[in-house]
Amino acid sequence: MANVITPRAKDSPQWYLDIVKEAGLADNSDVRGCMVIKPTGYAIWEKMQRGLDRMFKDTGHVNAYFPLFIPMSYLAKEEEMAEGFAKECAVVTHYRLKAEKGQPLKVDPTAELEEPLIVRPTSETIIWRTYKDWIQSYRDLPILVNQWANVVRWEMRTRLFLRTTEFLWQEGHTAHANQQEAEEETLRMVNVYKAFAEEFMAMPVMVGPKSEGQKFPGAIYTLCIEAMMQDGKALQAGTSHFLGQNFAKAFDCSFQNEKGQREFAWATSWGASTRLIGGLIMTHSDDNGLVCPPRLAPVHVAIVPLGRTDAERAPAIAAAEKLAAELRGLPRDDFFSYEPITVKIDVMFDKQPGYRYAEHELRGVPVRVEIGPKDLEKQACAVARRDVPGKEGKQFGIPLDGATAHINTLLRDIQASLLKKAKAYRDAGLKTADTYAEFQEKLELGGFVAAHWDGTRETEDKIQAETKATIRCIPFAENGLEVAPGSCMVTGAPSKQRVLFARAY
Repeated sequence: MANVITPRAKDSPQWYLDIVKEAGLADNSDVRGCMVIKPTGYAIWEKMQRGLDRMFKDTGHVNAYFPLFIPMSYLAKEEEMAEGFAKECAVVTHYRLKAEKGQPLKVDPTAELEEPLIVRPTSETIIWRTYKDWIQSYRDLPILVNQWANVVRWEMRTRLFLRTTEFLWQEGHTAHANQQEAEEETLRMVNVYKAFAEEFMAMPVMVGPKSEGQKFPGAIYTLCIEAMMQDGKALQAGTSHFLGQNFAKAFDCSFQNEKGQREFAWATSWGASTRLIGGLIMTHSDDNGLVCPPRLAPVHVAIVPLGRTDAERAPAIAAAEKLAAELRGLPRDDFFSYEPITVKIDVMFDKQPGYRYAEHELRGVPVRVEIGPKDLEKQACAVARRDVPGKEGKQFGIPLDGATAHINTLLRDIQASLLKKAKAYRDAGLKTADTYAEFQEKLELGGFVAAHWDGTRETEDKIQAETKATIRCIPFAENGLEVAPGSCMVTGAPSKQRVLFARAY
């Protein structure tokens, strides 16, 4: 099978699109900027949903659903949000088309809405209008709600999974009786995202606040997780916002506190989207196709029985079915989110073995098992791991009676190895710079550059305009980076600590 993936070193953007297409993850839609998520891609998203949803519920959250359409006046109530999202909004102005025989469809001018509706770009406004009715007393708090939904943001430049006009996501919206609770929630949820990224996606992340220039419109501050892709660009993978009382004041959402006084509720919101699939692809994949961490893989194990004739194939298929049943019957545990191991038996005997192997490699199946006549003579099989392609990643002569335990252990080892490899790459690309010239030089090498910044929007905008790099986050001390004060690399003014710059998706 000819390699259908453009080498990443030759053309990284095309490499990414080739993997999305050839691994069967998504297609472009006829609607500009929208995508069709194919079954393999959606299976990854379903596993992401299940993993995250469990983590949300373990921290006390429940799911609800709110309307897709938001009255324009709601968006206008929070000035900073209105300004931040205005250019990305899709607007519904009419509720009916005019259909006349022999004439093209067109908007019925008599069916104009009294008030235009925004197709939700995010749901803070419609939710806080609802919370106004739900919250009367401190006894009604906290409200810890998440919703799984789609949103629309009219993007100018789109790329499958990374930035699309419509995308799937979850958005949490919580209301609290005091500031401390809300800020604790903001931190708690960014750490949930960090845990998910590292434990499920095997994608190491940096955690910290956004700068004022990069924070969410309407937030007091935004915390984020930032990952580094193999092409040296950063990816914002999840955000958690402390909204203060901004939205409660905008929608007059107040409650009676324990002292009998009226007070506005305190808010947070937090979200992650199908962009995570793009991050997974770019963190781990190679020139042979998708590499998928076992905890999120649609298929964990592909078993490939071999044989030239029906007489040779039949016992190989029987051995494959026995192994598959054993794998599926393994006790469910936390590693696979209480799901059985997913096994596919490949009986494409009309294809050459090399083609069959390459297909599973292309689609990112973590473990491939080969069972042929010579293997059966020894009551053994060959086991290949996707994260180490080629002969280096294949083990021969694995006894069939021990293959189930071997594969179960191997899947966990692959998960850990992917995280270790991604972290080593991220750390090797992390550089520091003390002067602006040094910063610009090191930025060209890709990766994060930690440098001092004077904290002003003016300097931040200057750096972005001249280098296309943005402040990805102001890292917390636990990221292992220096947090000592210094001097801004551009102005020489005092700086509290180094911040992380990178060019980003």
